[in-house]
Amino acid sequence: MRLGRAVYTFFLCKKFYHLVKHIYLILILALCHLAAFAQNGNIKGKITSADGHPAAFVTVGLKDTKKGAVTSEDGAFILKNVRQGEHVLIISCTGMKTVQQPVSVTADQTTDISLALEATSAQLNEIVIEGSRTRTINKRPVTVSKLPVAAIDLPQGVAVIGHEVLEDQQVQRMSDVVKSVNGVYMASSRAGTQESFNARGYGFSSTNMFKNGARVNSGVMPEMSSLERVEILKGSAAILYGNVAPGAVMNMVTKQPKFNFGGEVNVRAGSYGLFKPAFDVYGPLSSKIAYRVNGTFETTDSYRDKVHSKRYYVNPSLLFKLSERTTLIVQGDYLKHDFTPDFGIGSLDNTKIADVPRNSFYGTSWQYAHTQQSSAGASIKHQLNDNWTLNGMFTYQRYSRDYYAIERIQADANGKWARPLNRAYNSEDYYIAQLDLTGKFKTGSLQHNVLAGVDGDRYYTKAFSYNQPTTYDTINILNPDLYTPRTDMPDASRIKRVTTPINRLGVYVQDLIKINSKLNFLAGVRFSYLQNEAPVTLDLKTNGSTQTKAKYDHSFSPRFGLVYKPIESTAVFVSYANSFTPNNGLDVDSNALKPSVIDQYEVGIKNDFLKGKLSVNVTAYQIRNNNYAQTSPFQKDGVTPNNNANLKALIGKTLSRGVEVDIAGHPMAGLDVIAGYSYNNITIESTSGVVGGAVEGERLVGNPNHTANASVFYTLQQSALKGVKFGVGYYYIGQRFAGWNNTINQSQKYNRLISVPGFSTLDLSAGYSFKRFGVMAKVSNITNTYNYYVHENYSINPIPPTQFVGTVSYKF
Repeated sequence: MRLGRAVYTFFLCKKFYHLVKHIYLILILALCHLAAFAQNGNIKGKITSADGHPAAFVTVGLKDTKKGAVTSEDGAFILKNVRQGEHVLIISCTGMKTVQQPVSVTADQTTDISLALEATSAQLNEIVIEGSRTRTINKRPVTVSKLPVAAIDLPQGVAVIGHEVLEDQQVQRMSDVVKSVNGVYMASSRAGTQESFNARGYGFSSTNMFKNGARVNSGVMPEMSSLERVEILKGSAAILYGNVAPGAVMNMVTKQPKFNFGGEVNVRAGSYGLFKPAFDVYGPLSSKIAYRVNGTFETTDSYRDKVHSKRYYVNPSLLFKLSERTTLIVQGDYLKHDFTPDFGIGSLDNTKIADVPRNSFYGTSWQYAHTQQSSAGASIKHQLNDNWTLNGMFTYQRYSRDYYAIERIQADANGKWARPLNRAYNSEDYYIAQLDLTGKFKTGSLQHNVLAGVDGDRYYTKAFSYNQPTTYDTINILNPDLYTPRTDMPDASRIKRVTTPINRLGVYVQDLIKINSKLNFLAGVRFSYLQNEAPVTLDLKTNGSTQTKAKYDHSFSPRFGLVYKPIESTAVFVSYANSFTPNNGLDVDSNALKPSVIDQYEVGIKNDFLKGKLSVNVTAYQIRNNNYAQTSPFQKDGVTPNNNANLKALIGKTLSRGVEVDIAGHPMAGLDVIAGYSYNNITIESTSGVVGGAVEGERLVGNPNHTANASVFYTLQQSALKGVKFGVGYYYIGQRFAGWNNTINQSQKYNRLISVPGFSTLDLSAGYSFKRFGVMAKVSNITNTYNYYVHENYSINPIPPTQFVGTVSYKF
């Protein structure tokens, strides 16, 4: 026994000896590392233009080393851990003469340097805009990621559509923008009131659209003329933005104030009476305050009979330099849109699309929709020091819609249709606050890029119901001469008001760890709390009120990712994220729906070719939603069609799998390329535990298996035709299903899926720029393809025919 204890003690002492030895060696290495680090210093500085304004996005490098940085919007830069001694700074920007500046570095000290370029701020602005086109999507940081790192270092797909592309393509609506975003597509345009988008099989809903980082109501079609760029973060974004639907989030970044005077006026005109003048003016009010204001007016008829639209928009903003480290942006946004609701051409017997002319309109001449959206907000950025930055934001938004129209075109097999009538008014007050802390630090050899934040928002919605007749009259959509339609507007008065307060709160932390020059690891978690306060229904006749139950949801959402860069121009990544999405509304038994739990897996490779002139990225993913909800097609009896969008039905688990290929860049001077292909297969995976669930293996409605896009623009660089531009745009969306997914033991004898064929469109563009003048023209859908965007089976909106649009502009 004693001998055993002695042997045990010997081995224990030996292990302790080796442990102490290893700790000693680690300490010696750490001291050596610190000693070596102590021989280094930092270089910090600011680059300005010839007229004293900050020079943003200028490249600053250290000669004969790989160290470099790009100046921020205030012209600042920092190079860390520079070996002591004499060095040469290389300051460069595409289109500008390279500047070399000697600099001396002292150990344990920061060397400050200020340098003025030869170009003025106006000249430099033009140079930077042109030079930014040579930066690939993989090398650009994106604000939608909330981290100041290049997209190539993130373990998920990113797409950025800059203002150059928006101008070249003369985009009118967000549906024009997403044609250049692979894997994102317009699923429907219900009544022409709003555009609904899907990504990787899942709808954006009302939670996935943002402007300058603040969630916005998706009930309006946002104005494109005010946007600097559109950023799409594909895959999971729940850790950053809370209860978003899976697939992707979209962030619209508006044009910001500048400290140099400039701007643009333009006029756009086109087919069907389109007339759209716009302006954009920016400049300094003082050395510390800059402004920007842009706006537009738009009026147009339509290729659809009796359909009209009129829009007013203005976007003012102010930039305050409160100190060298603090900036404040205050901005407002106002959009008023008056238009004719249009439910398209309708369906027959709930099983097929009516074969009628593209321009056929089955509403009334008096029906209307008046929407307004306004916002006011402030965002502040404060650099605590060279490594840590605090970003705060507060926004108030107001949305309202006043609506009265014929809707839901569902005729019988012979075209007979009793036209339903709906009068509605709803408004929304929305408060959003957010605070983020980003910073960089080291633990040993590990470099950390940390994001920690808290966000909260409050919705307060009011919806009124009216006593208008449910049926207006009867017509025949196949033979309009069979009936004489009514033309009067029925009276309608308010009878009920429903108020619904919703509160959200989220706390999150994320760390992007640079293990070495080739390997990054990302880990993070978010806690989300959602409170649906009890909706209150007020009877406006009796002044009595009723209240339903409140609903509470909360969850932790983890995220992990790994990025491996075998070479500087290539990154391989893999990621996993878990999140939850609340399912608003009630089932047919008036019960609240359980939230959906979502698991996402993603793997991909990002590549830059031709010395960074072209990016080719490939991504594969799998998204599983354990509790998918759709609008219930029928009321509780299973026969009566449901007109209440708040009435939902669970259909089971869904599984989305797919592959995306993204191509973007500028492979040669004057040539801009965006292209992509995506394959997605989203099906009902399982209906276990769901009473009357969907049919397993059936593809989810609204989603094509295949989409593809290509946009190529070339500007002549030499000869007498310098400044002439040509462009081609191609878009393809494959076959998809409309209607509703079938259910087990359904009482209806017909197949509820409506097959919608795929289609392609081709656009041709041409333009010319001379000094400050420019002109662009586009002929869209030159093959006059006829197809549809379908919402369920009652809003079937034909795509536009061949159209012309042209823009004349002057920049100052």
